[in-house]
Amino acid sequence: MPQVEPTIYNNTIKRRKISLKIKRERKELTKRIISLEREREMKGRKSSHTLLRGGRREGSYCHGFSLAQIQSLAAICEALIPPLQPSDSIGKADHSLHSFYKASGSQHPIPDEVAELIVKRGLPQAVFLVSLVLKMLSSRLGTLLLCGSLCFDRKWPFILNFSEISLEKREEILKKWSRERLLLPLRMLFVVFKIFCFYNFFSRTNENSENPAWKAIGYQVDTREKLTKPHEERPLQKGVIETINESDSTIVQSLTQKGLEVIEDSEQSVYKIKCDVVVVGSGCGGGVAAAVLASSGQKVIVLEKGNYFVPADYSSLEGPSMNELYESGGLMSTLDGNTMILAGSTVGGGSAVNWSASINTPDSVLRECKTEKLVLENEKNGRMRKRCMGVIATTSSKAITKKLQIEARVTICACGSLLTPPLMISSGMENPNIGRNLHLHPVQLVWGYFPENTSNLKGKAYEGGIITSLHKVVSEDSNVRAIIEASALGPAAFSGLLPWVSRLDMKERMAKYARTANLFALVKDQGSGEVKAEGKIKYQLSRTDKENLQAGMRQALRILVASGAVEVGTYRSDGQRIKCKGIKEKDLEEFLDTVTAVGGAGSRGENWTIYCSAHQMGSCRMGATEEEGAVDENGESWEAKGLFVCDASILPSAVGVNPMITIQSTAYCISKRIAESLKKKNF
Repeated sequence: MPQVEPTIYNNTIKRRKISLKIKRERKELTKRIISLEREREMKGRKSSHTLLRGGRREGSYCHGFSLAQIQSLAAICEALIPPLQPSDSIGKADHSLHSFYKASGSQHPIPDEVAELIVKRGLPQAVFLVSLVLKMLSSRLGTLLLCGSLCFDRKWPFILNFSEISLEKREEILKKWSRERLLLPLRMLFVVFKIFCFYNFFSRTNENSENPAWKAIGYQVDTREKLTKPHEERPLQKGVIETINESDSTIVQSLTQKGLEVIEDSEQSVYKIKCDVVVVGSGCGGGVAAAVLASSGQKVIVLEKGNYFVPADYSSLEGPSMNELYESGGLMSTLDGNTMILAGSTVGGGSAVNWSASINTPDSVLRECKTEKLVLENEKNGRMRKRCMGVIATTSSKAITKKLQIEARVTICACGSLLTPPLMISSGMENPNIGRNLHLHPVQLVWGYFPENTSNLKGKAYEGGIITSLHKVVSEDSNVRAIIEASALGPAAFSGLLPWVSRLDMKERMAKYARTANLFALVKDQGSGEVKAEGKIKYQLSRTDKENLQAGMRQALRILVASGAVEVGTYRSDGQRIKCKGIKEKDLEEFLDTVTAVGGAGSRGENWTIYCSAHQMGSCRMGATEEEGAVDENGESWEAKGLFVCDASILPSAVGVNPMITIQSTAYCISKRIAESLKKKNF
């Protein structure tokens, strides 16, 4: 046995002890860092506004569905998001991905949450249809009528209700509904279930503002405490009255403290408030109008149904943010279900949620408006009009039992193109142009997958600015056919648009979410729609619109391929895609020839898609005469003196780019004229 010198042996022991001590200290330091990071995250969550924090739902669910209906819905959710055994290609060490594959859409309380979301945000006719079908699926006869032979069983009673059918057969039933061309309500039901189920699954959070699926798909929300201290005073706080926090005993005092004259009329059950100008809506148009008129010395009241948030309030959590910042929680659609619509519903409106998309009005649109303006300035109208005396408003607080009657010299309607027409019509305006000529800037998305191990592009698809580039698709005669922009989609929005081809494909696609880049093609639509009542939106694309969208989609796909995507595709219902690593130009062009702007879910084509819209314009357009427009060149109603429209709805046509600057410029000009007229006491 070899001899070891004692000094050398002792030094070896000392080195080992020091090494172990360093390892322990590193371990303790790592734990401390994780603990501090966790503490900072918790502080960050608490620093955001309570309405934007999310969290586990407390209490019972208010959907009105029976237990049998919820069982049927749970079976549908499980078929859409099924528990699967992860493939061997997924490393065993990736516990989050394993858990994601094994997760199910039927896990409690997801079906109840989906049901409540459908009832709260779905169109009334869709909610009725969902309730009816879920009731039918809870019986054998109803299941037979809706599912056909796929509900047959060899054992008595030979016919199963939907929740008893095997997962594999339920998947086939949903595929059949997705491809349905004769009984279109079944296809529409599939779309409703898919969107609401996926949206809930990927946006729901626990008490720590976390979602188990996020880590698996590479998504992370930065909820850490903000290093920069927020301003002690919120910019508008001195002038804001949040009626949700008021009651009959406090509202009069709160209004009086703002310098307003208030009279309580118990006989008519109203609070009468006097001012110079009342503005309904605080978006791009209403916000600018209020600022211009207030700076001219007028006493201005702005009514806004949304809540007031500042940057320090934001949490970056998709679910609660969409719920609070967008109309219908970001789940609004046209009546036929073909187009999903995003419209801001908060103080600041669209300018609060899409502030960075500041693009000048195209010269072609300016030339159109200039031509119309020359005619409008020479147009005289001597018709006698009624006078608008103000606004009657209902508050969001149940503790305020009386309505607010705001008497003003000038009333400005700035609710946006989807809500200004219903308000005008419900107030007695009868001009046939109100609610017509609605333009939506229809959008189609395409995607490209950039694996981290094969691409030089760093980061995640959802990181970075909202919109950082714009590319024009120009025709041979130099006309802009479409514009292409990059969009940042949260996992809930991404999954809702994602084609559902099969249960396995869905999970594989979502696992690639963080490295899937999205581009969209937007067109200046020639087709139009109408909105005569709140939430009832009709819209039709023209043939030219579809051709231009097609050109935009094909160019966007070329951009993704040139950027190094290994796979690209569209959001068509059949999951249209192509592997493009090393692809030849000829093969790519053959694929692009198959890319078309297919119909929406309500069409009878075999394949369909979901269109999107984030810009709404033109539903109360300006016109030279009341036969041509809902308002005159000053934005004033033809029917009521002192009633003005000052938002995107007065634009005579679609703009063709993000319209925020155009709306603000138009609102500035209109409100300047109103201010001059008020000084001359013309109202």
